Amino acid sequence: MKIIKIKNFDEAAAIFKKIGVDPYGIDAMSPKTININILLENQPCKTANIIKQEMLSIGGDAAVARGSVSCSLPASDILIIGTLKQISALTTKIEKQPFGLKFIARDILEILKNVAQNEYILKTSRREIYLGKKTLIMGILNVTPDSFFDGGLFYSHQKAIEHGLRMADEGADIIDIGGESTRPGSRSVSASVELKRILPVIDGLMKKTNIPISIDTKKAQIAKMAVKAGAEIINDISALSSDKDMAKVVRETRAAVILMHMRGKPRNMQKGNLAYDNLMGEIADYLKKSVEKALKAGVKKDSIVIDPGIGFGKNPEDNYKIIKNLSELKILGIPVMVGTSRKSFIGKVTRDEPRDRMEGTAATVAAAIMNGCNIVRVHDVEAMKKVAAVTDAIVRA
Repeated sequence: MKIIKIKNFDEAAAIFKKIGVDPYGIDAMSPKTININILLENQPCKTANIIKQEMLSIGGDAAVARGSVSCSLPASDILIIGTLKQISALTTKIEKQPFGLKFIARDILEILKNVAQNEYILKTSRREIYLGKKTLIMGILNVTPDSFFDGGLFYSHQKAIEHGLRMADEGADIIDIGGESTRPGSRSVSASVELKRILPVIDGLMKKTNIPISIDTKKAQIAKMAVKAGAEIINDISALSSDKDMAKVVRETRAAVILMHMRGKPRNMQKGNLAYDNLMGEIADYLKKSVEKALKAGVKKDSIVIDPGIGFGKNPEDNYKIIKNLSELKILGIPVMVGTSRKSFIGKVTRDEPRDRMEGTAATVAAAIMNGCNIVRVHDVEAMKKVAAVTDAIVRA
């Protein structure tokens, strides 16, 4: 006797085939093996009651507030509990009912589709990048004097180019070039300074490697010039909110874009009250709105990556919670990048300085991949490439 943990249809089908189940039975039973919980917040009691009764009628359930049955409360959160098949059946039952239930059915179907998606094609201005078959490694190349770990190490153009080529040799899938530090407490530099730092490095790398180059900037002018020089991904920590022209630049250059969650700005993001009422919910809502802003501006969905912003306006405990609950971002149907490399929340646990946080970084990289990350942004490409390869093998075992 044993307990079987099934994560997706492929695993369910493999077990059924081993048992000898009829192909029709495999198709019919696979959705019954996947359980999912969906939380609807602040819904009218009449909506809560309908969903509760419909879920009970198909063998599932829905948790609602005690006073919702008598409507003694104006609203209730609803936790829908059931198998994938039951929740799919729920959408059929409510899609033609009143009280806005058809919109709830539509949104639930979108969530189910997104959660089931494990592979993506990221389209840049130069190529298609496949995500999902393996975790991609983004190597960090800071051409700055003051970044928290490697500030000044690669400040000269020649050293930066040499380091970029070294990361490519070590197996980096993408190189992310930044000309402005975004460490806590840092201040912005002028566009002219940023351009002088990054353009010669992009040019030097473009002459010697075909690896995709990402530009880490929140300025539209920098992004436009960087893509013209050869970059094909724009990594915007402000998620299009810092520069009103950034969305237009992304659309016109056809670059891929990474949208990150951040509360505040680098100079003040770690000051004041860092508490969240609903950590993952607030991050997901922010990123959803950022994605919608990009789409409205004409950016294609298959050119977007999201990043929960580890260390950007969060306390150490929240950073760990984000990694643990990363899979919740799958509801957006967008590939996820995570950057934990050598950050201070690791040092809070290990008591190490940035130079000694490689092992802690490895643990966060492995955990992020286990929870659905598609790209990891790291300083130590060679070591993290091995960590990612082993973790990928575990995930796909």
